[in-house]
Amino acid sequence: MLARGAAGLRGAALRRARPAAAGRGLRSSAAARTAMPSWVIDRYGRNEVLRFTRDMAFPAIRFPNEVVIKVHAASLNPIDLSMRSGYGATALNMKRDPLKLNSMENEFPLTLGRDVSGVIMECGLSVSYFKPGDEVWAAIPPWKQGTLSEFVVASGNEVSFKPKCLSHTEAASLPFVGLTAWSAINKVGGLNDKNCSGKRVLILGASGGVGTFAVQLVKAWGAHVTAVCSNDASTLMKELGADDVIDYKSGSLEEQLKTLPLFDFILDNVGGSTEKWAVDLLKKWSGATYVTLITPFLINVDRLGVADGMLQTGVTIGSKTVKHLCKGVHYRWAFFMPSGPCLDEIAELVESGKIQPVIDQVYSFSEVPKAFLKLEGGHARGKTVINVINKK
Repeated sequence: MLARGAAGLRGAALRRARPAAAGRGLRSSAAARTAMPSWVIDRYGRNEVLRFTRDMAFPAIRFPNEVVIKVHAASLNPIDLSMRSGYGATALNMKRDPLKLNSMENEFPLTLGRDVSGVIMECGLSVSYFKPGDEVWAAIPPWKQGTLSEFVVASGNEVSFKPKCLSHTEAASLPFVGLTAWSAINKVGGLNDKNCSGKRVLILGASGGVGTFAVQLVKAWGAHVTAVCSNDASTLMKELGADDVIDYKSGSLEEQLKTLPLFDFILDNVGGSTEKWAVDLLKKWSGATYVTLITPFLINVDRLGVADGMLQTGVTIGSKTVKHLCKGVHYRWAFFMPSGPCLDEIAELVESGKIQPVIDQVYSFSEVPKAFLKLEGGHARGKTVINVINKK
């Protein structure tokens, strides 16, 4: 994980020295509390496993680089549906408790939700770049307790100052999808503001949370963007800057895309049979790259166990990489990566007007089960957001 104190890693305008007199930070009734309201699950299943409680243990700072955030708004992502159903539980429990000392204790009750926009309430001893009262946003890794709660603990490395131009509701829609797209396009795909201009980029599954962010990001970097979505999302895609919009429902998607010039980069949010033909749409022997976010890693570990699952995953990615490299294209997998410094860069794009939040619907904290049903119904146009304190 990226260090936060190194000079040059974060802009000077984003780093703030916390007064020494602040000590650990919060010394009020909130820090002294032992319980808080949360939405949790006690077992895996469908929507009926969601349970509201006022007795969730108040999050404690256990490491000196951690902060406690009062959650103003959160949002849902497809990973929340997957985690509710138990997908990836084996790998996530291994991350929570690698020595298997008390994994059942750590697993439930489990709070879902990865995005947070809120206010710093308490800081660990080594945190010098945030102080109580700072408005921040973050994406919490899936092996940690989530954000559908009054308070959440995050590593300082995962947190960034919230863009001032956004409300908490708007800000909560961006961190997880933004960092997932950033991981795929920049960290794995190698595109950035210096080399993206003029490249032809194809986004498969462009109208969801990751897709809407990805379209804006590569467009901000000067790419020619082709977005694939259903016809009712075409207006949104144009508003976000897509140059070409392809309706996957109007005939064979493969045949429609074959009529277009070849691409330099493909981001696949769909997976499945798409992978079998999409790679052929890339320019050969030019450094063109296909990146998919749909990987078998978690399901392999769930099905085969940690050792065999990781081995099977390694064999799969290795064989596919070599196979496509022999055909003149790069094949990559990408995953969400928590990163405060990357959120800093995203915040700059937001402040400059190049990235805007795309929100499908906003629910109150009491309506979390309804929000899950909405997300489960599919066909979202952007993000499903939860107003945890019922304020915009």
